[in-house]
Amino acid sequence: MHFEIIGEIESIETIAISGRIRDIMRLRKQYGSAKWRKLKGVAKIRLKSGNICNAEIHWYEAHGIGRKKFKIKRLLD
Repeated sequence: MHFEIIGEIESIETIAISGRIRDIMRLRKQYGSAKWRKLKGVAKIRLKSGNICNAEIHWYEAHGIGRKKFKIKRLLD
C-alpha cells in the first residue's frame, strides 16, 4: 500500500531492538550494520486514492541511516 505521511508522527513507541527484530539480517544486508529499532506511532497519512486519515504505522530506524520501510498496520478512522 502506497501512502504519504502528512505532518508529525505522534505517540512513538519502540517495539523491538536489534536482535529482537525478525528482519534484522535483511536490514543489515540492505542498509548496513547499525543499532536497529522497530518503532510504531500514529500519523495522518494520504493514501494513494487521495483519502486522508489517521493510521498506526510501523517502521525501522537506525542512527546515521534514518527511517526505513514504513508500513500501515491499521487505519484509525
